Amino acid sequence: MRPLHPIDLIFLSLERRQQPMHVGGLFLFKIPENAQDNFIQNLVADIRASQSIPISPFNHKLNGLFWDKDSEFDLDHHFRHISLPHPGRVRELLVHISQEHSALLDRAKPLWTCTLIEGIEGNRFALYFKIHHALVDGVGSMRLMEKSFAKDPNTHYITPPWSIETASNKLKKNKFKAAFNTVKNIKEQISTTPQVVYQELKQAMLHDRRFDPNYVTSFQAPKSILNQRISASRRFAAQSFELARIREISKRLDVTLNDTILAICSGALRQYLLNLNQLPEKPLIAMVPASIRTDDSALSNRITMILANLATHTPDHLERLYTISNSVRTAKMRFKRMTQNQILSYSAFVYAAAGLNIISGIMPKKQAFNIVISNVPGPKETLYWNGAPLEAIYPASVIFDGQALNITLTSYLDKLEVGIVACRKTVPRVQTLLSFLEDEIRHYEKLIDHK
Repeated sequence: MRPLHPIDLIFLSLERRQQPMHVGGLFLFKIPENAQDNFIQNLVADIRASQSIPISPFNHKLNGLFWDKDSEFDLDHHFRHISLPHPGRVRELLVHISQEHSALLDRAKPLWTCTLIEGIEGNRFALYFKIHHALVDGVGSMRLMEKSFAKDPNTHYITPPWSIETASNKLKKNKFKAAFNTVKNIKEQISTTPQVVYQELKQAMLHDRRFDPNYVTSFQAPKSILNQRISASRRFAAQSFELARIREISKRLDVTLNDTILAICSGALRQYLLNLNQLPEKPLIAMVPASIRTDDSALSNRITMILANLATHTPDHLERLYTISNSVRTAKMRFKRMTQNQILSYSAFVYAAAGLNIISGIMPKKQAFNIVISNVPGPKETLYWNGAPLEAIYPASVIFDGQALNITLTSYLDKLEVGIVACRKTVPRVQTLLSFLEDEIRHYEKLIDHK
């Protein structure tokens, strides 16, 4: 049995019918040119016939405050196979993912499902994988998926993501050591919480925005259309962008790649809200998850949060970019003074405060941030599954009451893959954000051309 991490417990506590707390990924593959007509059928048959033994966390189900091994694991519950109706356009694919992403996972079983989707135009098929955020964070889920794919197109074997042998062996060897370290870390985090809370309150008072405009507190996010109660319906939109274009902007304007991505998202949000006549006078605040993993682990959550000033109040693109960059740098400097356990304690404290407000609705007009924008690094080499090249990875994250829109990005090869999840009833025409992202990239390209 593995004890729940405090942040894992928060994700579980936040879950409601209209508020599923799982993350997902849409993996789009190209069927090999020399493949037989029954390539997909053979793939599915091999997976079901493999009798693969699931490994942690795929064999873990909830047992009170612990993750316990599922002794009645049923692969048919977790792995599904469907076909899109003709013509199987990307539009129909995204509609299906929107529906799948709206459904809760069954807490009586390990909290994940995997759906193989065939019949996609362009001789393609897809995997849609969803797993509860309490089991893994974005970096952890990416690592789990990468391990099941090959870097060689001539590698023809089926390794389901839930049964990677090397990971299983490693887990067995380190089982008792991992359990000891988990309990030890939780104890250390609990002991550091009072100190972290005190420091956060002290910083909030000493670094008032009147004296440090780059410091973002958890009390300055304005009310917006993005911060309403949500329904159970989801809209999923996705698109790929050339990463080289964004890297060139970052290099020419002397800011980090992440700062540039945030600025592009900020500009798109500004234009989106202007079109709806819903742009707040004060700048939107983004919560930007940041991984603090120091090893190659994939389990549980090892993330903290950075609050970034998106500067959506200004039409000036450069002012917006440098405001974002300065606020992110200020937040990172604060974490440099903390140990990993102190950072995790701080994260749990902030998440708990935001979560309590979501659950209770004590302060309906207050939120710690307006939107979550997450950038997860992805594979740099082409990956294959039974010889089929992976063409794209589109992440799908969580939304919750008071946070009706989420933008998650990941890199793959030379592309930036964007996945947008929104409440379909609260945030209208969210797919237009994709065209606004392209508009922002072009605007920054024009700026650097004239420098």
